[in-house]
Amino acid sequence: MQRFALIGAGFIGSVHAQSLAAHPDVDFRLVYDVDFGRAEALAGRHGARAARTLADAFDPAEVDAVFIASSTDTHAENLRRAADAGLAALVEKPIDLDLARAAETVAYVERAGIPVMVDFNRRFDRDHAELKRLVDAGEVGDVALVQLTSRGPALPPLEYLKVSGGQMRDQTVHFFDLARWITGLDPVEVFVAGSALADPRVAEIGDVDTSAATLRLSSGALVQIDSVRHTGYGYDERIEVLGSEGMAESGRMRAGGVTRFRGPHATSDGLHAGWFERVQPTYAAALGAFVSALETSAPMPATLRDGLAAQAIAEAAARSLITGRAEAIDLAL
Repeated sequence: MQRFALIGAGFIGSVHAQSLAAHPDVDFRLVYDVDFGRAEALAGRHGARAARTLADAFDPAEVDAVFIASSTDTHAENLRRAADAGLAALVEKPIDLDLARAAETVAYVERAGIPVMVDFNRRFDRDHAELKRLVDAGEVGDVALVQLTSRGPALPPLEYLKVSGGQMRDQTVHFFDLARWITGLDPVEVFVAGSALADPRVAEIGDVDTSAATLRLSSGALVQIDSVRHTGYGYDERIEVLGSEGMAESGRMRAGGVTRFRGPHATSDGLHAGWFERVQPTYAAALGAFVSALETSAPMPATLRDGLAAQAIAEAAARSLITGRAEAIDLAL
């Protein structure tokens, strides 16, 4: 049994608490949050205890691993705490919003030698994983073009967007990671065009809500990612890989599989209402992969270096939005 502490009792922390409590090889012991009452309430729902201090949550006499789901500005600090305590860590993205500080943190943690995984949960989507298997097996031949779609149903609150780091760092970063993971190739440059179409106030805070990013991979293959903050039809996520021998697709996922026929018309179930409904199973799957890697001493399926690479791509993409030019991507961090 892996003894866990959960750091952060907000929305995403509550999602991870359910996964920790349900996993048969996890002893879910502690929850820490800056709001002790919130930590106490979440811990009580899942048979854990609320830690009064961070030191209690990072005590190696109590736990073997920490799940860092605290606010973004604390990820780097908490990773360093885990390194100092010799604890394994599963951490939400990003490592830190500042790329230089993220790189310094990765180097610090690597020197400590603790097992760490970044929670790029979309890697554990069943269909995305099958798509990667097909690409790895050569089923589509040499990759020529990858198309990814990330379209959310509703614009997040403006107050959230102000501190999110922008669409490239907050939303599209997951798909920068998926592009690297599925193809096994690093991008060398990126060009992004974007607009604020759902709400003009998004432009006032220096962000976009609708964008198209084109990446050139090291092989010369191209990746296209369209990211939208607001649709009128639900949450839409899909990936297509075109190669020299064929094409494979992880298609959009409907909320149900029933189609109703009446007269000349057919009505099918639409897409999931929100992003969480679509990706919810991936959170438990990601935790399971982390626990399995700990138990077998296997390589982590999404490393700190993967997290750093996705951030570096997002930084170059954010620069491209400002400059209107293709920007080189430096992954030598």
